[in-house]
Amino acid sequence: MTRRSVANVFSLGSRIVCYGYSHRFNHKATCNFSSKAKVGFKPEKVAVVTKTTRYEFEQQRYRYAGLSEEDLKHLLAMKGSSYSGLLERHNVHTNNVEHIVNSLQKEGIDVQVVKRGEYNEEVVRWADAIVSAGGDGTMLLVASKVLSKDKPVVGVNTDPERSEGHLCLPVRYTHAFPEALQKLCRGEFRWLWRQRIRLYLEGTGINPTPVDLHEQQLSLEQHSQAHRITTMDSQQRRGTLQRSSPEPNLLPVRSLNEIFIGESLSSRASYYEISVDDGPWEKQKSSGLSICTGTGSKAWSYNINKLADQAVEEVLKIGKSHISGLDIPLSQECIEKVTDQYNESLVFSPEDSRLFYSIREPIVNRVFSSSRQRGFASKVCVRSRCWDACMVVDGGTSVEFNDGAIATVALSEEDQLRTIVLEQ
Repeated sequence: MTRRSVANVFSLGSRIVCYGYSHRFNHKATCNFSSKAKVGFKPEKVAVVTKTTRYEFEQQRYRYAGLSEEDLKHLLAMKGSSYSGLLERHNVHTNNVEHIVNSLQKEGIDVQVVKRGEYNEEVVRWADAIVSAGGDGTMLLVASKVLSKDKPVVGVNTDPERSEGHLCLPVRYTHAFPEALQKLCRGEFRWLWRQRIRLYLEGTGINPTPVDLHEQQLSLEQHSQAHRITTMDSQQRRGTLQRSSPEPNLLPVRSLNEIFIGESLSSRASYYEISVDDGPWEKQKSSGLSICTGTGSKAWSYNINKLADQAVEEVLKIGKSHISGLDIPLSQECIEKVTDQYNESLVFSPEDSRLFYSIREPIVNRVFSSSRQRGFASKVCVRSRCWDACMVVDGGTSVEFNDGAIATVALSEEDQLRTIVLEQ
């Protein structure tokens, strides 16, 4: 089958119609389509993007310092980390990656294996589909560079004992990947179109060049220095020292989970103005602003806004003591039921075309107000009044966002990410 078979392929008799393109059916192909067949796909070229294990990270980090393997073992022991444990998890990951690659190659698929640091737009263009071999962090990195809604991304959790992997296939397919491939081939799955956030940046003092934070452990000063370097590079390319943009710049990344806006120094309050759905601008001082998709509603946003049983119990006790005739059973079962129901309301579908914003710990006084601390929106605009702030996309990409910069956060149908849900 051709590369276009990555898209939804509907079988009609002996012809396959693929989003306006039609091709003669190849009877020698592994997938046996018929008029009764479900929707299926088999890519010709697959890029497998692998995570950097902690063992690899520590090796690379200390190798540059000229340390031997024995020195590394000693240093890890001093930090309370087990060299043998890190090596064991590294081997688990490596073996699972080999299993994925071998399974793909047995199906006659051309495979290119790339490390996270080597993953770029060229790899994306080459591949018909991309497999993220790691955890949720690797999946977020892979998704950020796939700008076409017609290129499927499949996540496989390569260390399910140590990683949750919400964005990956069910963990049973880590060791049974050939079964997953056959289900994809037979059409025993459904497409899940995950909404993603696009970012426009305009105003004065902006630098629309992102800093990649993946595989880096930066101090606050190193983080600021990285932004200064990209700013100088951007100025030299434009041949100007004036960083001003009258037209919005569409940033070259898409956010699958969330974006966070705030001061780089977390103990410093973030000062900004916010407008929700073209409403009035409000001055805000808070610990920052989070804006998430339905996919991200299970991640950081959920933990920002969820209630604990203790808080619910205390509120119910206050309500019962102040409202006469209010009969609220304060049993543990009731408290847990109320808590769960509230927390479940924070989660919404990855396909939902709404954003959810959360103002973290807003400061409210005669100068600053907060009409709503959280809520759904179609568009959120933020004007920075910050000193040394950034927008962080999915925890891995940072964009400078200081005084004068204006960000417009929205969803677009063309930015949806094509992912797979396997039928059980």
